[in-house]
Amino acid sequence: MIEATGQLVDSIEADDFANTLSNTLRTIAPFDFTVVFGYLGSARPMDLFDDFPRGKRQIFVEDYQEGPYLLDPFYLACVNNVAPGLYRIKELAPDRFFQGEYFRNYYARTGLAEEIGFFIDLPGNATVVVSLMRAEKAFSAKEIRQLKEYWPIVRATCARHWKTLASSFDNSANPESDASLQNSVEIAFTSFGEGVLTPRERQVVEHTLKGHSADAVGRILEISPGTVRIHRRNIYSKLQINSQGELFSKFIDTLLAGDSRSRKH
Repeated sequence: MIEATGQLVDSIEADDFANTLSNTLRTIAPFDFTVVFGYLGSARPMDLFDDFPRGKRQIFVEDYQEGPYLLDPFYLACVNNVAPGLYRIKELAPDRFFQGEYFRNYYARTGLAEEIGFFIDLPGNATVVVSLMRAEKAFSAKEIRQLKEYWPIVRATCARHWKTLASSFDNSANPESDASLQNSVEIAFTSFGEGVLTPRERQVVEHTLKGHSADAVGRILEISPGTVRIHRRNIYSKLQINSQGELFSKFIDTLLAGDSRSRKH
């Protein structure tokens, strides 16, 4: 392990750093895939490294960057300034995430048994998330403990290697720019169903799609679960849909249409 760590330190600022990091972490606990995303505010995530085969890269990276990232617990954790460290996705996900439409319509397509991620804060409010993915079985408690013991090395080397990441984002990553605002979580949900849904109904849509149960949405919005269900029925009626799957599809279609318009300008 000492030798692997030395090689990792030597690779800082080199092109093979992320691959060396992945190989080093595999000596602690085996896993199938690695992806490293850079996040800055509401900007589209930047793929810094991945080792997916071509077919899986389409799902994990290209499809993800086209909109589903807005509902990703890892992305939302970055937006909400989660403390740096190693997390299982289930530790960050809402109470009904694995029954929600993001999981059913997007995440289930990845075929993963578990995903965990190291969250590293960088200058300029950027964050790097080093995700380790398993296709067959979840990480054991022992493996998580051993990976957490290696956290100081991961944090120090990643912070050094990607210290200028914030400057790599183009002007659209500026949280105050028009393009960024159109891609932000808040604006995406606020504009969904505009002219059809009430502001409260759009809030219910947002928390429902993120994977919160009616009880959880009620607690967040300080209304009863029964009122949440009434709002949902009204939302379905106004949008002329019959399921959360259709609601998810409409949201992604609206998001992609707005993103397409923003690129033209």
